[in-house]
Amino acid sequence: MTARNFASLVSVAAALMAAGCASRPTSIDAQWASPSIASRDRVQNVLVIAALSDSTQRRMLEDRVVEALGEAGVKAAPSHRFLADSAQVSETQLHEAVDGAGASHVLITSVSGMTTDVRITPGMVRGPGWGPGWGRTGPMGPSWGGMARYYNSAWARSTPPEVRTTQNLHGDTRLFDTGSSEVVWSVATTTVTSRGNVPAMIGQFARLIVDTLKKDLVI
Repeated sequence: MTARNFASLVSVAAALMAAGCASRPTSIDAQWASPSIASRDRVQNVLVIAALSDSTQRRMLEDRVVEALGEAGVKAAPSHRFLADSAQVSETQLHEAVDGAGASHVLITSVSGMTTDVRITPGMVRGPGWGPGWGRTGPMGPSWGGMARYYNSAWARSTPPEVRTTQNLHGDTRLFDTGSSEVVWSVATTTVTSRGNVPAMIGQFARLIVDTLKKDLVI
């Protein structure tokens, strides 16, 4: 393999990786793990809570995270088995849910904010051709194929501006130790809502969270 061919393969691979990252709805902005994690046993039993106002999406997210944790060898339960749909829960209700699930840790995901990106591609107007063209020559000088052709060509010379808006959901996911109620791990994410349907975005989000927990040796 020549150096040129090798360089081309590297460029293609880098482009494919970049395209793959760009197509993923959710990415990690920041993450943190407590220094005490290294001295503790791996997390084995988790209650998963999605603090979302949409009850359907709440259940979908909790179920997908529970599924991903199960594939990683972690016992997990969704909170919708123990907590009714409500904007607020008491500390007593939460502890009852923890006891019901037999969980040592609670993983809570919430939406921390929402932003909108606006991208504008300017329009463009190209002038008509100049100089001798085809067609007849009239008393006013060289023409460009007649009045009708000149009129019709005007539509091809004008490109309107394009405006694209993208909505981003910013998420905050935290892992709590139920014994101390302390946060032992957290991650901030951004989800681009235009990159797929809701089930696909939720599935990718769940896998990303669990994969990050594994990489940080939390589970």
